[in-house]
Amino acid sequence: KTDAGLYTCDIGTDVAKSKVSVQEKPTEVTKQLEDKTSPAGQDISLSCELSKADVNIRWCKDGKAIRKSQKYELQQEGTRAILIIRDSTVKDS
Repeated sequence: KTDAGLYTCDIGTDVAKSKVSVQEKPTEVTKQLEDKTSPAGQDISLSCELSKADVNIRWCKDGKAIRKSQKYELQQEGTRAILIIRDSTVKDS
């Protein structure tokens, strides 16, 4: 059910009209990523919480997009976005 639409106040001899549109609130990060330190060779898991589920997420490292691969696993569980860095090396810093 949506609240958007044309609302009227009809008094018989006159009608007042109002067009209502409801804009969705933008998605926000509700829990930030945390800094991690890990010995080389271990998997590193980063996660953040969002205000909405099923949002398009783009993970980046140093401004460059990260794609799902043997190195990177990208997951979304409800409002939680997770990036797993497999077999970490110094280059992953």
